[in-house]
Amino acid sequence: MTVFGTGILFYVNGTQVTIDDVDLDMTLLQYLRSTGLTGTKLGCGEGGCGACTVMVSTYNVDLGRPTHATANACLYPLYAMDGKHVVTVEGLGSAKHPHPVQQRIALLHGSQCGFCTPGFVMSLYTLLRNNPKPTELDIEECFDGNLCRCTGYRPILDAAKTFASDAWKAGANVGKDGIARAPETESKGCGIEGCCQTKKPFSLPDPARVNGVSEASECAKTSEGCCKGAKGSEGCCKTKDANWANVEKSEAVAKFRAYDATQEPIFPPFLARYVRGETESAEAQRRELHLRATQDDAQCTQVFRPLTLDSLLEIVTEHPTAKLVAGNSEVGVEIKFKRTQFATQVYVGDVPELRTVERCANGVEFGVNITLARFEHELRALSRELPEQSQCYAALLEALRFFAGNQIRNVATVAGNIATASPISDLNPVFLAAGSVLTLVSASGSRQVPISEFFLGYRRTALAPGEILHKVFVPHSRPREIVRAFKQAKRKDDDIAIVTCAMRVRVDDAGRVEEAAYAFGGMAPTTVLAKSVGAASVGTTWGDAALLGQLVAACHAELQLPYTVPGGMAEYRTALACSFVRKFWTLSCAALGSGDIEPQIVSQMEEDERTVSHGQQAYERVSDRAIVGHGVAHVSALQQTTGEARYIDDMPAVGAELHMALVPSAHLHAHVLKVDSAEALAMAGVKCVLTHEDVPGSNIWNIFHDEELLPSRTVHHVGQPVALVVAATQRQAQAAAQRVHITYEVLPAVLTVRDAVAQGALFAEERKLVRGDVDAALAASDVTLSGTSYCGAQEHFYLETMGAVAVPKGENGEMDLYASTQNPTEAQMVCAEALGVPAARIVCHVKRMGGGFGGKESRAVLVSTLAALGAQHTGQAVRLVLDRDVDMQMSGQRHPFYATWTVGATRTGELRALRMRLYSNGGFSHDLSMGVLERAVSHVDNCYRLGAADIVGRVCRTNTQSNTAFRSFGGCQGMIMTESMLCELADHINVPIEHIRRINMYNAGDVTPFSQPLLAEDWNVPRMWDQLEREAEVAVRRAEIDEFNRTTQFRKRGLAMVPTKFGISFGVKHLNQGMSL
Repeated sequence: MTVFGTGILFYVNGTQVTIDDVDLDMTLLQYLRSTGLTGTKLGCGEGGCGACTVMVSTYNVDLGRPTHATANACLYPLYAMDGKHVVTVEGLGSAKHPHPVQQRIALLHGSQCGFCTPGFVMSLYTLLRNNPKPTELDIEECFDGNLCRCTGYRPILDAAKTFASDAWKAGANVGKDGIARAPETESKGCGIEGCCQTKKPFSLPDPARVNGVSEASECAKTSEGCCKGAKGSEGCCKTKDANWANVEKSEAVAKFRAYDATQEPIFPPFLARYVRGETESAEAQRRELHLRATQDDAQCTQVFRPLTLDSLLEIVTEHPTAKLVAGNSEVGVEIKFKRTQFATQVYVGDVPELRTVERCANGVEFGVNITLARFEHELRALSRELPEQSQCYAALLEALRFFAGNQIRNVATVAGNIATASPISDLNPVFLAAGSVLTLVSASGSRQVPISEFFLGYRRTALAPGEILHKVFVPHSRPREIVRAFKQAKRKDDDIAIVTCAMRVRVDDAGRVEEAAYAFGGMAPTTVLAKSVGAASVGTTWGDAALLGQLVAACHAELQLPYTVPGGMAEYRTALACSFVRKFWTLSCAALGSGDIEPQIVSQMEEDERTVSHGQQAYERVSDRAIVGHGVAHVSALQQTTGEARYIDDMPAVGAELHMALVPSAHLHAHVLKVDSAEALAMAGVKCVLTHEDVPGSNIWNIFHDEELLPSRTVHHVGQPVALVVAATQRQAQAAAQRVHITYEVLPAVLTVRDAVAQGALFAEERKLVRGDVDAALAASDVTLSGTSYCGAQEHFYLETMGAVAVPKGENGEMDLYASTQNPTEAQMVCAEALGVPAARIVCHVKRMGGGFGGKESRAVLVSTLAALGAQHTGQAVRLVLDRDVDMQMSGQRHPFYATWTVGATRTGELRALRMRLYSNGGFSHDLSMGVLERAVSHVDNCYRLGAADIVGRVCRTNTQSNTAFRSFGGCQGMIMTESMLCELADHINVPIEHIRRINMYNAGDVTPFSQPLLAEDWNVPRMWDQLEREAEVAVRRAEIDEFNRTTQFRKRGLAMVPTKFGISFGVKHLNQGMSL
């Protein structure tokens, strides 16, 4: 009989942790943050942003050493940590004594808001633990699971690449003369890339050439610079006109702490003995686990952790409906966002029999529980060692190439891809096309099932109760056999497929097809074989020009989708499938030497290999002051890289702090007839459920006073908060929010800006600019053209979601608000009005935000006010931090814009008149939409003389979130409408768009439609345009691109040069006074 353990043992930053009463619903991230290790952040909660990245080290018994891997702590179950060592950003160093990774990212400006920074630090640190001398490409690839929303990737990569084996910035010393020098060239050189003394490889434009003119003569005449003018015609890298950014980089390099991989902490020796089963009888013993939940509100009630296959089979026989968990990348998302409950879970990550790799005579059997990272490693080895038999392995590598980020691939497994039976799986089409065979095993024995018989329907498989996946057999490819995999998604990396596929063909020596298989994902409820396409291939001569048309026709006929198909894009998906058939036919014909395929066509169809990215910052030294004109690391940089910087949800609990959850509207537009909170109030830990009736002061807020804090009668969009639940824990509050039952009377809804215009769903106000007689100018124009333009919404996606902590002071309604907001004044005022107290009794604290971009200017005020409402009613501190899905449901976005226009011009493209009607989607309330509209209207002219102008803007009222401020605040939308119009005009009159842009630019002395004269000393756009056109050699590039496009059929290149403007002012006059700007 198996003796189960009932607790877990693991290490965090070198310290042993033992938990006897494991919370089975808790993730590693939640545990770490509960212990005060708040450097690891919650960004998205689904493994997509990397803010929660930690290093998980395990002892590999087969290798006899520890292995290190990044992982998303937001998905990693706490119960899976037994026998592992977790290293967080706090375990590397502190602001006073930072690790070299932390220091270099800070000194080279690799953090801005800093919320994502600990995740980047941990990804780079883990790479260095596995490979102390990585290449620059290794470094770029290590970040493929990390997102940064505000800093931009160049400075992050600048810092990270100082650890590269081929980096010029690997370190420097400062001599007595104050000049920073690379250590290997102590006697000369400044450490700057491309230094005139060392001649290090220079991957960026030479700063010794300014405005295209060599500064060699300047170098020869001056004693400045590290070569003291001695380099003469070769030029000096540090002349007075050099790129000062590189000079300051060298100064930062001089401060670098040396990185010595041998000085990293070792894997805990006890943990190694624990995993090997070598601990003493008096010490903790590693056992199979049976963990039971003790919390009354637990969703997962028991977890098993077997250590052998036999034990696993025994468990699933007894618990046939148990959910098997390995990487938790799928199950974790289902639990968090779909609210799915799995009462019994079995963690299979520590069963060695499921991680084997066995080479056979005709193929390889992979244990299905190997991680995708190890699977990729094994496939690469097979491709190297068996080049003549590796077509299937190469195709699997193609499928893995853009699959998720490192953090997911390090924990997700092959079994998860197969057993979930996702119709858009990346790997299953390859397994299907390759003819893979699955081994299924249960307590009664094993059986082999071709994968073509495994998928029975949407998310349904041939697994019987008590049966699990054991192995997947992938055959070697045979002579004259080609296997390829293709995928199309909305973005290249780390995105779910629109259509994914794999295709295989084998021909005899005469070129006749003996076998063919075409497997598709995204074209049916399961991964499917296009049997008619395979049948059309067999027996034909591969390479016959007529065959391609037959294959495409068969594919088009078999893979038809109804317009109601989930995911939409029915025609596009069918077209994609057909295009993949053509692509495979072309590439396979070329590989087999069949047919008349031009090499140029093949090169156009092959996937590009991404090269190492390059970027450069350039600025001149403009001041001798200590700060102004210098690249100075911001004051919180080291706190951010070490995880010491605190954001709202990093604050420790204030006393007996409570948590709030929102009860969102389930409808776009509806009357609220009844809110039944009885079931929620009966749940453990729930303190109160609040509605509009519980607002003691004003329930109306925002600048136009047309929005309710909590709806008294009508909801206007999905996700609008209807009620609030306050409970002892966040989990209790969120669970109770699901038990508040609301009765609605559903009303008609308006969703899009076009629908709103058609139905007259507009706010009353309008903004207009009228200059000249438009009708007369249009009548006198050589050419008139009418059309429409549209640009969609954009999510702010600040890495830190909206959040607030409200702390009542216990006297006269006084309260402290700690909020992630860009507008503390409005947060204070709205809170005071809602609570019915003077504004002086509310103090709003904002230390930092994890991004905002305008999204937290007004909409965050609602969050802080709701938290304050809960705090007032309970008399205790209340924390409200939104999950990502809730934040995206209730917060606004960048305004979508729609325009109708009529433009008049000469035959050469000179503008004579413009009539434009601008419509923005404001959402259900005004918010800041009028200000956004004003800026859009005043930016329609961009940098151009429009001639006579009649521009009118309106805001549409729709049943979406109230759209709000976003960087550029309407300016970019106004310019996009005009640029779209100009492109259509250029096509209409067959004139290059750059010509139209240049001849219509304002000249000094011109007056804009809003009556602003352009002074000669301020108007530099034409000069900048001409300079950029000359220095960037636009004409040469354009000619090269035109020739490329003329000679290539399947790849096209483009070149755009667009002027932009941005008015530095507020639409409200008093905000422009004094030092307001």
